[in-house]
Amino acid sequence: MAEINLLKSLPKGKRNITARESEKTEKNVEIAREYGRLYFDGPRAYGYGGYHYDGRWQPVAKDIAEHFKLAAGDKVLDIGCAKGFLVKDLVSIGIDAYGVDISQYAIECCESEISDRVKVGSADNLAYPDKYFDAVICINTIHNLKRDSCLNALREIERLAPGKGFVQVDSFKTLEQKKIFESWVLTAQFYDYPEGWLKLFKEAGYSGDYYWTIIE
Repeated sequence: MAEINLLKSLPKGKRNITARESEKTEKNVEIAREYGRLYFDGPRAYGYGGYHYDGRWQPVAKDIAEHFKLAAGDKVLDIGCAKGFLVKDLVSIGIDAYGVDISQYAIECCESEISDRVKVGSADNLAYPDKYFDAVICINTIHNLKRDSCLNALREIERLAPGKGFVQVDSFKTLEQKKIFESWVLTAQFYDYPEGWLKLFKEAGYSGDYYWTIIE
């Protein structure tokens, strides 16, 4: 396993922590965890505040291909693909990419050219044969599951692409960062310091790469 930032090419988003603190309610958390229209394309209080293709994943797709030494035609799975933006940009550079997401809404709103490459599915139970992919990507997704399901998701990633996974999850390195995270997060159900995540990776037998999403 290696800690590597495969999202270094993404522009950094601006979060209004103060506004989220005042808006975060049990009802808003409940709505966000439905992963429907309001989560993706409703007000910021429920999630993204609008999630549209803008090309920002193109350099990330290239970084992923370079990191995993992928060649044209190699198979990649994006778990938690949302509307399939990364899938689209991987396909554009010749990768045979596919995606799964728990959100029926996101899949229905996917980019039209990859509509046959994305489907509804859960990270902890994936209907693909062992070692089917040359790499599996899972960005800011498995922390939305409870611990047991999160563990199963890591095992699924390892099963589908042994040693060739990339998982990015919510984390924090200081108590201050943890407090900021808990005031902001809507959907995460399992989260920990990096040391806790590494223990979970080991328990799952996960041998791929990883990185952290830290709100500061």
